[in-house]
Amino acid sequence: MSSLSRELVFLILQFLEEEKFKETVHRLEQESGFYFNMRYFEEMVTNGEWDEVEKYLSGFTKVDDNRYSMKIFFEIRKQKYLEALDKRDRAKAVEILVKDLKVFSAFNEELFKEITQLLTLENFRDNEQLSKYGDTKSARGIMLGELKKLIEANPLFRDKLQFPTLKNSRLRTLINQSLNWQHQLCKNPRPNPDIKTLFVDHSCGQPNGARAPSPVTNSLMDAVPKAGVFPPITGHGPFPPTPAIPSALAGWMANPSAVTHQPASAGPMGLAAPNNAVALLKRPRSPPTSNPAIDYQTADSEHVLKRSRPFVLSDEVNNLPINILPVAYTSQNHGQSSYSSDDLPKNPVMTLNQGSTVKSMDFHPVQQILLLVGTNMGDVMVWELGSRERIGWKNFKVWDLNACSRALQASLSSDYTASVNRVAWSPDGTLFGVAYSKHIVHVYSYHGGDDIRNHLEIEAHNGNVNDLAFSYPNKQLAVVTCGDDRTIKVWDAGLGTRLFNFLGHEAPVYSVCPHHKENIQFIFSTAADGKIKAWLYDNLGSRVDYNAPGNSSTTMAYSADGTRLFSCGTNKEGESHLVEWNESEGAVKRAYNGLAKRSVGIVKFDTTKNRFLAAVDEFMIKFWDMDNPNILTSFDAEGGLPASSCIRFNKEGTLLAVSTNDNSIKILANSDGIRMLRSLENRTFDASRAASASVVKAPPIGNFPPTNAPVGTSGDDQAAPAAPMIGMNSDSRSLVDVKPKIQDESVEKSRIWKLTEINESSQCRSLRLPDSLTAMRVSRLIYTNSGVAILALASNAVHKLWKWQRNDRNLSGKASASVQPQLWQPSSGILMTNDISDTNPEDAVPCFALSKNDSYVMSASGGKISLFNMMTFKTMTTFMAPPPAATFLAFHPQDNNIIAIGMEDSSIQIYNVRVDEVKTKLKGHQKRITGLAFSHTLNVLVSSGADSQVRIIGNAMCLLPWNKQLSLLFK
Repeated sequence: MSSLSRELVFLILQFLEEEKFKETVHRLEQESGFYFNMRYFEEMVTNGEWDEVEKYLSGFTKVDDNRYSMKIFFEIRKQKYLEALDKRDRAKAVEILVKDLKVFSAFNEELFKEITQLLTLENFRDNEQLSKYGDTKSARGIMLGELKKLIEANPLFRDKLQFPTLKNSRLRTLINQSLNWQHQLCKNPRPNPDIKTLFVDHSCGQPNGARAPSPVTNSLMDAVPKAGVFPPITGHGPFPPTPAIPSALAGWMANPSAVTHQPASAGPMGLAAPNNAVALLKRPRSPPTSNPAIDYQTADSEHVLKRSRPFVLSDEVNNLPINILPVAYTSQNHGQSSYSSDDLPKNPVMTLNQGSTVKSMDFHPVQQILLLVGTNMGDVMVWELGSRERIGWKNFKVWDLNACSRALQASLSSDYTASVNRVAWSPDGTLFGVAYSKHIVHVYSYHGGDDIRNHLEIEAHNGNVNDLAFSYPNKQLAVVTCGDDRTIKVWDAGLGTRLFNFLGHEAPVYSVCPHHKENIQFIFSTAADGKIKAWLYDNLGSRVDYNAPGNSSTTMAYSADGTRLFSCGTNKEGESHLVEWNESEGAVKRAYNGLAKRSVGIVKFDTTKNRFLAAVDEFMIKFWDMDNPNILTSFDAEGGLPASSCIRFNKEGTLLAVSTNDNSIKILANSDGIRMLRSLENRTFDASRAASASVVKAPPIGNFPPTNAPVGTSGDDQAAPAAPMIGMNSDSRSLVDVKPKIQDESVEKSRIWKLTEINESSQCRSLRLPDSLTAMRVSRLIYTNSGVAILALASNAVHKLWKWQRNDRNLSGKASASVQPQLWQPSSGILMTNDISDTNPEDAVPCFALSKNDSYVMSASGGKISLFNMMTFKTMTTFMAPPPAATFLAFHPQDNNIIAIGMEDSSIQIYNVRVDEVKTKLKGHQKRITGLAFSHTLNVLVSSGADSQVRIIGNAMCLLPWNKQLSLLFK
């Protein structure tokens, strides 16, 4: 619906309110979904009109739209259930439980069980969590306050909570103006015209003062004197007033009638915020005269009347300068460097046959001779250019068909093929993602050589997944995707849970470009209709709204140093535009000449060395100097290039890969690239080289995720509410580090490790970790799985965490003896301290274990076992008070809710955190347990004891029922 049609609905709503059509007003609010009347909603909740409450809400959201909506519906239904129990109406309570609350059991079964158990209580207030529940009126008031907060935070209610500021009887005024205008057109206007109908145009010469509608609308006749004025059609009072428009909006909202006829002004594309921390939804500016060839769109009257949203800075950025993109970035002087065109990789050195059309390529960020390729047949390959061998290969295959939506299952049943739309390495090269043409995103972990393992399968979008990229919101690794369903989504790269869902595009989203300036993380997105939007990692919507040059399908990319932004795209007419953006002004800074007027296919491009741009167009590779709009050079790479194709530089710009007409890839090199490849020729690829160079370990599954991150299975887009969102208590017992899907391999492939003999002390480097806490003996020490921190457990039961920061001296952010780490603590200042009960921690056997994505640490120092959140240091729960005390802990490799606990009495207990109970108790050792280890590839748990025995428990991955046969391996 157009903006003017939407505004007409608001005028009708005002008219209905003034005419006292109360029920019709609210019915139109619900059916149009344009305005959520909070006052009416409060009235219904206060009166307990639950059916009407849900009916009204249904016009704006459904229970499974997002976690905010789920929480809203849950709170309403829970209140309805508690009120039935309070009235001793068990039959009604059971009906509500079965019909209304059952839906939430799929997301939190334990919570549903807890709610069901309330039926067994004489007074539900006997439940500890509900002991402070008062009377019905006060409970509704408390719930209403919570609901209002959830509605205001819910992105689906954005722009729907404020009614526009209108003068009284605005619709009547417009009709009156129309009648006056019609009366001016009368040949013999009467002084006091008598209007009896609005169904046809007015004319003083016709009966009843009306005339048949004319096929042609006459223009306004300024020369005709105004013979008479109709009395205004009065109303019955104003529509409820709305809060004043924020001052930052007032500049262009104060006189919208004037703005209607003016071209919209441009604002900063770089997410800049004015002094009062409110940013406007900007429109592109008119074209500068220096670039007349570029079609810059100006906003028409409907677009200008779109209301912008207030921009509220998150806590993370409140203390930053007013301009979020620092001037140092946007005004940097890019002077001439020592690079020349000879540095460009122009020499063909090899051809790699793919067998099908290449759709996407990406060089490994560390091992620059590794090339990742995706094809239109769904094949994904890793090539090692030194040996010219394909060392890894995966084809399109859904890992868990039962977890897929019905729509995807139906699509696969008729056509079990999919094209790769995008492949991309993670920043450290330990993961890579694949976006397919059918709903699915696959994330693999890469361990060097041909060791590629299934990591995550995500049903990300409905239809094509058009693009994929990695980013670091809140310092955790995430996957950003976009698709034909017009959405951009952000996923936890370790768990596969959805962190954000950005809505606002009106066409399929073509590409995404995550980036950061200082510590501000954001995403640019482009759609098939040429719209460019930018998003912060919050729920406040897009911060900018621009048209790409030529309204084209566009990709965006930054220079290697992250200071210059470029885009390249081709519209439906074949017009291509390669430009550099001025981020601070939201305008095109430079347009590059030389692309074809009628390109075949969408032109793709890449950047290298902070100096050059390259694109394949008109069967040629074309290069530009970033500081010069004219082509630097072009060549055909000895032929075989299509009109447009994929193109990719390696990180150092020494190699360039381009796809060809015959389903192959040509590798071009400069002199440095040729020397590098020659040095590697005739060598067998050594997986250990790749592993050592890229610090390849188990993939970093994101540093410590926020505690309010949604949880759920990696393949479920909708079922991802955070446990606290629908919980009656604040202690969520489920540690949903959800199972990454690991390829079933019976035996891990052997690796050849190249050992280096250390003879000199100069070959080693040491570093003393800074410690401002009380100096105590360190009892246990471990690297985090991501390799960016060290966790220690001191003899006084206090944990210490040292983190390495990602900076110029330590680009990987990994633990290093070359850079000083920080002793990290949350802002609350609390410490992770184990329970010691009555024991002396000096005499205890300390033990701890980290979850696979470093989110949780399970620890004990002779007392109860404690579970800590590694982000906040808060104690989530304690359990298993001694005796016996825990002496060793191990997380299950696929489910963090399952823990193996070795005990002082020689037993091993398999404990489920989610249900807070011991599932299995194993015996066989004679003395305390000294070690436990799950195999990641074999179905076994290995244990060792102080009795000098090592034992293996078979079928360890099945857990329930546990195979209790213990086999004695050694003594």
